[in-house]
Amino acid sequence: MRRMTAFLGMSLALMVFLLPSTAVFAEGPEHSSNPFAVAREVDRLIGEELAAQGHPPTGLVNDQDFLRRVSLDLTGRIPSPEDIQQFARQTAPDKRDQKVQQLLASEDYARNWAAYWRDVIFSRATDQRAVNFQAVFESWMRDQLRENVSWSDITRQLLTATGDARENGATGLILAHEGNPEELAGEVSRIFLGIQVQCANCHNHPTDTWTREQFHQLAAFFPRVRARLLPNQTPPTMEVTSQDFARPNPRDLFNEPERMLRQMDRNRDGRIDQEEASRFPQFGRLFERLIAVGDKDGDKALNAKEIKELPEPPMNARNTIEHFMPDLSDPAAQGIAMQPVFFLGEKAARPGLRDVERRGLLADYLSDTGNEWFAKAFVNRVWSELLGEGFYQPVDDLGPLREARHEAALNLLSQEFVATGYDMKWLFRVIANTQAYQRKLKSRSVPVDESLAFACATPTRLRSDQIFDAIMQLAGPQVGLGRPGAGRPGMEGRGGRFNPKRQFADLFGFDPSTPQDEVQETIPQALFMMNSSLIEALVSARGNTALARLLRQSDDDEYVLRQLYLMTLSREPTDRELQICQEYFLDVRNRTEVLEDIYWSLLNSSEFITKR
Repeated sequence: MRRMTAFLGMSLALMVFLLPSTAVFAEGPEHSSNPFAVAREVDRLIGEELAAQGHPPTGLVNDQDFLRRVSLDLTGRIPSPEDIQQFARQTAPDKRDQKVQQLLASEDYARNWAAYWRDVIFSRATDQRAVNFQAVFESWMRDQLRENVSWSDITRQLLTATGDARENGATGLILAHEGNPEELAGEVSRIFLGIQVQCANCHNHPTDTWTREQFHQLAAFFPRVRARLLPNQTPPTMEVTSQDFARPNPRDLFNEPERMLRQMDRNRDGRIDQEEASRFPQFGRLFERLIAVGDKDGDKALNAKEIKELPEPPMNARNTIEHFMPDLSDPAAQGIAMQPVFFLGEKAARPGLRDVERRGLLADYLSDTGNEWFAKAFVNRVWSELLGEGFYQPVDDLGPLREARHEAALNLLSQEFVATGYDMKWLFRVIANTQAYQRKLKSRSVPVDESLAFACATPTRLRSDQIFDAIMQLAGPQVGLGRPGAGRPGMEGRGGRFNPKRQFADLFGFDPSTPQDEVQETIPQALFMMNSSLIEALVSARGNTALARLLRQSDDDEYVLRQLYLMTLSREPTDRELQICQEYFLDVRNRTEVLEDIYWSLLNSSEFITKR
């Protein structure tokens, strides 16, 4: 209760910030892909439009706020007090760009954005078995980001991946949707084009021009890819393969037992056993059920007579190597055979292509420089993640009939992104160097107005990885992990295994494609931050915690207080906050308790889990 009172008493002052300094861009050659030239032009285009609307932009943030913002955006980590003080001492006019480049070159950049793309792909997985391979995908994505592989090459790898899920993280997208053509068509369009074409699966799109036929022509790029659980593997694993030749329809085989034996009876003993059935995935997965209902002589195998007497086979296997658009008037019918056609530009695949060639051709169509939506979708997504709102909102709902805010700036960024060969680090550097990115938050007296987009900064909720890493960063090796799920049933981990970061993601995670105004704090999240053993251990003034070391280091309460603010919120306390804390010191008259309570209040403030 004491800590709750402290939190409530301080919360009114936690969103007051210091005045900003002015950023200075380093000069560079004026050619099309120079990041400073592009950043200046983006600011000019946005500034002119804001001026025409009568909305002057806010000033720029001070160094402390900039460092926290850019550190969280690029690396997912809060800067240490030492980082803040060192950055403040630097006098180079381009020190902000130098910091951006330093962060982009760090391992934390690759780790942070690999986690972001993990959440984009797996948050909407339709096959939950794929979640078990998130870590493999994340490791693969870190490698791509570390090496600054182009976005077009990453897209190609994700679309054309094959192999064991334990060994090839690029299989993640296909695994997430079990190789289902319709699911993949919808997600490929949403992630790589920002276009919600999946609404045309069963009918023409209600708010766009996309037709049902176009959706199923896109799905026709994927009917030959297979994502399956590999049998007899410990631990269990999945595999992505191609099926370029039609296999016998299982229902036909059950109607012809002799033919079924010829196909599957490898040792020619007149029976099909588990080992022989496992060579055919559509049978191997169901063999135990078939044995249970059909094995009359108890030999754990099926002979011709037993096969003939089986009931209708309980399966709906994907054996076709082509995609069929269902006939809505006759769901039991096979439907209309569809040929692969990319709906933007009506680009058709030539006949005779195998599975991987088809998927590779789709990657070509997506990243073709003539396809404006591939670059726009990525630019819009990154801009939205860094600034809190995009040119298009939601971030994955673009299209010819949608209206972009500050469209000229988006077009410029997209064209230059294409000109660099889809260089992701280049794009991050440009955006981080714009004044639009470095603006202060709007005044509370200014009402929310859609036309104010990019005139001021928008506070955004940190992702679960960023909150978890911030807590671990403050805890250090001296504080144990505790139990993130303490007090919340069902957080003990899958299969009895304890994975604190996975459990933390279950509690604090959200789909990063969700608009920020729809990301809400929940009661279980608040209870965890207030009551968990981890937070209690972290704020303790005993042992070798950060607070305990500060108390041993200095008898100056104000110094310790300022250090706590720098550690948690990356800024100095305001005069009003200092006054509130000093009054609390006088009220409680116990140094250790007061500083523990203040530390706890800072961790439970909305500012701690927010990028400002």
